[in-house]
Amino acid sequence: MFTEQKFNIPSLEGISQKTIEEHLKLYAGYVKNANGIIEKMSKIDSETDPYIAGELFRRFSFEYNGMRNHEIYFSLFEGGATPLNPESELGKKLLGLFGSYETFIKEFSALALTRGIGWAMLWYDKKQDSFLASWVDEQHLGQLQGCAPIIALDMWEHSFVADYQPSGKKQYIEDFFKNVNWSVAEKYFIEALK
Repeated sequence: MFTEQKFNIPSLEGISQKTIEEHLKLYAGYVKNANGIIEKMSKIDSETDPYIAGELFRRFSFEYNGMRNHEIYFSLFEGGATPLNPESELGKKLLGLFGSYETFIKEFSALALTRGIGWAMLWYDKKQDSFLASWVDEQHLGQLQGCAPIIALDMWEHSFVADYQPSGKKQYIEDFFKNVNWSVAEKYFIEALK
């Protein structure tokens, strides 16, 4: 069974403590639901109830990915904002590809402004030794097979509307990056290299 992680998130610029508290409750729901589906799947006879079994399996990817994406998102705030170290493994690779931090932020922000609900994700593809960025619809449509997530930016309304209103997506994205602890992203990148 999955365990709800606890996060040590300091005060953030632009993103209120109340929004974080409510958002963490939503994350707890993904953990609970992923566990509940596993429990239900263990009791279903897929031969006599194929429709129910199929729906549980379909729903599981939504709950599971919602849980894992949120764990990356919240962990990026732990320890407080820390700038990207251009001499780190992640810094060298990212800046080598984009040329500058500002260009990366500009390109990734354009992705995050995609209309709809979902996630702007930065992945590392070890097979190609490259970064990929993609939009993930909801939680489960667009996850890149075999790639390790490095940055997960939640673009569902619950992550920003209370603080920014619907028209404030751009400011929310800017504030997200002002609050990122890049040493956490570096940790994800180093783990992906193994």
